[in-house]
Amino acid sequence: MALVRAGLGRLATMAGAVGRTAAEAGRMGAYTARTFGSPAGMRGMAVEWAWLAAHMAVYPAGLVHEQFVQSGDGYRTDTPPPERRGRLVADLEGAGFPILLVHGIMDNRSVFTVFRRALRRRGFSTVHAVNYSLFTGDIRTAAHELRGHVERLREATGAEYVHIVGHSLGGMIARYYVQRLGGSAAVDTLVTLGSPHSGTLSAYLLPTPLAAQLRPGSDLLQELTEPAPGCPTRFLVVSSRMDQMIVPQRNARLAHPDLHVEHLELRDVGHLSLPIDPRSVHWVVSALARSDHRRHPFRRGQAAEAPSSVTYGERSSPAS
Repeated sequence: MALVRAGLGRLATMAGAVGRTAAEAGRMGAYTARTFGSPAGMRGMAVEWAWLAAHMAVYPAGLVHEQFVQSGDGYRTDTPPPERRGRLVADLEGAGFPILLVHGIMDNRSVFTVFRRALRRRGFSTVHAVNYSLFTGDIRTAAHELRGHVERLREATGAEYVHIVGHSLGGMIARYYVQRLGGSAAVDTLVTLGSPHSGTLSAYLLPTPLAAQLRPGSDLLQELTEPAPGCPTRFLVVSSRMDQMIVPQRNARLAHPDLHVEHLELRDVGHLSLPIDPRSVHWVVSALARSDHRRHPFRRGQAAEAPSSVTYGERSSPAS
């Protein structure tokens, strides 16, 4: 009799799980139809496909590893254009912060073609993009390699801090470096563009160790939820309700009680287009231009503030 009751209990549990999965799938399907079927959604997908075509054209050039060359006019005000000159005069220290760009899975530094140009126009003289291996199979290993890139960049420039901008998987690699490998001592601001901070169901489509680390509830993601007291790095998190790679889309947001997080949520931008969307680029570049947060008491170990959030785009129902 006990075995029968146990068997019935397991069946009930399985039936409940199936029912919840079906309900979630139905809700996500309805959300997808509302989002991608709206005028803004259709415009966003048109931009996504256009950028995909353009990106494929420049992708081969991005396979070549970029040689680091320090700019010699980082602090000069006679040769730069007026906007950059004003940036140098207003914040000499901030203008000297090097910026490291880290691409996503199966991509390369060419994804930051637009982003890099915007940063240079704003006055950041040292913007360096790195390529990690297309066959990277472990976020922890990639984070160790990123630490080496950061140290070499700091040594070459003499900078105390750097900024990191990571797209998709690149944001997760950088986050692991900051939270688990002591990177918070060297990284002033970490920007993530469409990174699966809480995992993504699309990772179940790939039977690889790397994909397993990006699944909701993985050991690596659980490790990133552990306490990070006094972490001084500022996190700028950009997500989109139309991100087709992060499922559910809300998983691209970052919630951690010990981290200082600012959010930008877009409603009508595809995953690949996040580094070229004008609102995304403007918000991030403007935030990086503000270095006064380093004097905030939070950097001396006080508790993190509640995350600030900005939303741009056509109004719609909450993301799935």
